Amino acid sequence: MSYTYESYDVVVIGAGHAGCEAALATARLGFKTLVFTVSIDSIAMMPCNPNIGGSSKGHLVREIDALGGEMGKNIDKTYIQSKMLNLSKGPAVHSLRAQADKKDYSREMRKVLENTDNLVIKQGEVAEVLVEDGKVTGVRTASDAIYPCKVAIMCTGTYLQARCIYGDVSNNTGPNGLSAANLLTQNLIDLGIDVRRFKTGTPARVDKRTIDFDKMTEQKGDEKIVPFSFTNTPEEIEKEQVSCWLTYTNAETHKIIMDNIDRSPLYSGNIKGTGPRYCPSIEDKVVRFADKERHQVFLEPEGNYTNEMYIGGMSSSLPEDVQYAMYHSVPGLENATIVRNAYAIEYDCINPVQLKASLEFKDIDGFFSAGQSNGSSGYEEAAAQGIIAGINAAQKLAGKEPLVLDRSQAYIGVLIDDLITKGTNEPYRMMTSRAEYRLLLRQDNADLRLTEIGYHIGLIEQERYDKLCHKRELIDSEVERLKKTTVGTSETVQKFLEEHNSTLLQSGSTMAELLKRPELSYDILSVIDKDRPALPDDVCEQVNINLKYDGYIQRQMRQVAQFKKLEKKKIPNDINYDEVYSLRKEAVQKLKDFRPASVGQASRISGVSPADISVLLIYLEKNGK
Repeated sequence: MSYTYESYDVVVIGAGHAGCEAALATARLGFKTLVFTVSIDSIAMMPCNPNIGGSSKGHLVREIDALGGEMGKNIDKTYIQSKMLNLSKGPAVHSLRAQADKKDYSREMRKVLENTDNLVIKQGEVAEVLVEDGKVTGVRTASDAIYPCKVAIMCTGTYLQARCIYGDVSNNTGPNGLSAANLLTQNLIDLGIDVRRFKTGTPARVDKRTIDFDKMTEQKGDEKIVPFSFTNTPEEIEKEQVSCWLTYTNAETHKIIMDNIDRSPLYSGNIKGTGPRYCPSIEDKVVRFADKERHQVFLEPEGNYTNEMYIGGMSSSLPEDVQYAMYHSVPGLENATIVRNAYAIEYDCINPVQLKASLEFKDIDGFFSAGQSNGSSGYEEAAAQGIIAGINAAQKLAGKEPLVLDRSQAYIGVLIDDLITKGTNEPYRMMTSRAEYRLLLRQDNADLRLTEIGYHIGLIEQERYDKLCHKRELIDSEVERLKKTTVGTSETVQKFLEEHNSTLLQSGSTMAELLKRPELSYDILSVIDKDRPALPDDVCEQVNINLKYDGYIQRQMRQVAQFKKLEKKKIPNDINYDEVYSLRKEAVQKLKDFRPASVGQASRISGVSPADISVLLIYLEKNGK
């Protein structure tokens, strides 16, 4: 017998990284929010790698923070090692990564949720999203309790009908042995939602006391810390860091794997779900890259108060005995004690092309979806979708237009556009190569790009916004000063250039022109820049990048202007593609299925050619649409 309980504006299903950001966004924007989790102890849990950020993922975290999200602040509180990646390359691909204390990360995020106004946490499994006349009216739990709501956000992660597998062992559980959510999938299917089966995995954890670190290479954190959150300074979060360690697989490792490949569920057919191409298991790597003599293996601490070490790069679903042999063949792990076996996990997720850019389902009013339930992988991708789903749920309740970040504004925009426009046949992973305007979408300028948006939405407080405006003024003022400041061919200047292997001047030059030379930088030029003002490090960084890469930035901005033209050309909801003369049949079908909101979005649909877009533009122009 069903019982109806207190009603809420928003119900969030799941309290992983997507659910936390979604729930915090709606609650902070003033809407009464209830978040369900299968276990309160699993809030913001990190069931796989013990780090936040990394290549391109670091961009997402800083964008979440710039919009007013929590992930950046939380990792700044709980990191145990911090490192900026790709420093040997240009600033477009610099990415921050921090090792986390897993338990602290989860504990601190839970504390934030528990102390946020308008937010209630409840342990329980949601069995059904209630829909009447195509609109969400509430949710029903496994205990037959009904909670009326105006909006529901699905953030179920890898829990839907989850199954953990290694060798012949198969457990119908979620990650880390937590309860799976076995009831909601059928409800989704009944609602007409296309559901898919994906797979991911995790490596074994070993006891630190049984590792021979002398056979490994120590990997230390950066001396100068860069916070994830723009609200923090390096000095505020500086702490003693722990080390990670690097080792490698070898011919013996690969032989053990190949000799037992038929026992791997991946190859025996026991695993049906599609796995991530860009984060393959070790057996997949050995098979696919047979020419490689070795693969990197990173030993990463799971936290300050545990001896568990994560074996990065060696996720597996091989049987337990093979895992022991395989890991013991790796230098430094010969006598390692496995604390937790590696396993693969299968789970249900949706086809994301069923979503609008707001992450609301096209056919169900008030039903949003975010995170791994949308076919993505990774904590950061999940959190990025979570904050957008939360913001847009709040925008909907307030009767406002949804927030849609396009591909020229943010990595978050690229992530969501890829999912809803191109779909995905495997767990989607964010990469810098996916962002065509990545020189503009750097991790260092996420605040300059997005914090004003967060302010107008209501997630950024006045003081923080005022600081951003002041920062922007300092950058613009210093750039203009450098463009106007000239130096001549004095002995001091020529000697300076000679010392830095830079071509001597034949006539006067501005400081801005000198800064564009690859061997020089804003900091190096301070020796001959007598009028340089004292500026914060983050301002100096922006000045240096803006001038050094000015030509490339201007070219990319021109490309963005062209992109924006197509994005602004909206396609009416009532368009009949069958009436668009000369549109190819494949394009007609794809456009009907995807129902793009703009010509720009239509141009990114697989199967829709540039010629089709030209035909569509002519049709819209002729019909005054």
